[in-house]
Amino acid sequence: MFHSARLKLTAWYLAIIMLVSLTFSFIIYRNLVSEVERFEKVQRLRIERNLEERWIAPFHLPVPIASPELIEETKQRIFIRLLILNGSILFLSGVFGYVLAGKTLNPIKEMVEEQNRFISDASHELRTPLTALKSSFEVYLRDKNKTVVEADSLIKDGLEEVNNLNLLTDSLLQLAQYKKTPEKIKFEPLDTKDLLNEVVRRIEPLARQKKITLDYQVKNTKVRGNKYSLIDLFSIILDNAIKYSTKNSRITIKVEERDGFAEIVIRDQGIGISAKDLPHIFDRFYRSNTARSKSLVNGYGLGLAIAREITQIHHGSIKVLESSKKGTTFAIYLPKG
Repeated sequence: MFHSARLKLTAWYLAIIMLVSLTFSFIIYRNLVSEVERFEKVQRLRIERNLEERWIAPFHLPVPIASPELIEETKQRIFIRLLILNGSILFLSGVFGYVLAGKTLNPIKEMVEEQNRFISDASHELRTPLTALKSSFEVYLRDKNKTVVEADSLIKDGLEEVNNLNLLTDSLLQLAQYKKTPEKIKFEPLDTKDLLNEVVRRIEPLARQKKITLDYQVKNTKVRGNKYSLIDLFSIILDNAIKYSTKNSRITIKVEERDGFAEIVIRDQGIGISAKDLPHIFDRFYRSNTARSKSLVNGYGLGLAIAREITQIHHGSIKVLESSKKGTTFAIYLPKG
């Protein structure tokens, strides 16, 4: 599809360029021919004048006139050179037009491929809990000896799957929001200390359940951003840190200033991320097959993808500084406000 579109776009580029080139070539040809004809006319007038003066000044020689063959040959040479010039323009325009068409269509191609992957991945993730619900109900309906206990268990499992679906749709909507309307997000100067205090207040009950200590040393650093988006960002990273940390461990949060950016470092003492998974952790729906994903943690691999979108909207970045079996360290860089 895109190859055909690239050829069509190249053809349009060529048509426009050659239309302009041929128009200018025609104008140049007409002007040059007019100049040649004017030169011939001027020469003829001079000769005629000299012929008239010849009877008065017999020793005066007339100016030689250009032959019609020479005039015609000059016109042909002008035409041929303009033809060669337009042929060269056609060839070069075809090459550069094809390259330019590829560069023009490449972002669209990537966007379409990304949307197709997104639809495919989302469909797969939605199908899993729906299939589980359908199978459970079918098995229950075929059972002739139904009991209230089995019904209660089925309803409980069904509600759990519905909650998973709700979590997935909320995450998909959140990701779509940051992808489609970044220009509508209002930015303002914000204090990282206030933002992280709010996030810690929300996340602390989860930490207490696992007896995890939150140790944060936050400087009074200003950043320019959207309050609710940044709260989402820090909540995602801290929530992951708590989920994948062991009981009675510690999570540290530090804020430093570095080269015009606020550096927010979040370090946990969890199970870490394997080296082969690190390049993919910010991909949508990515979950490794290692112990990190086999732990009792609900999720669809969208949290870090959303976190990356938020940092990109804020003209910042997010990366893993280090990860091992002793824990993982994330660093978030946001422009100072």
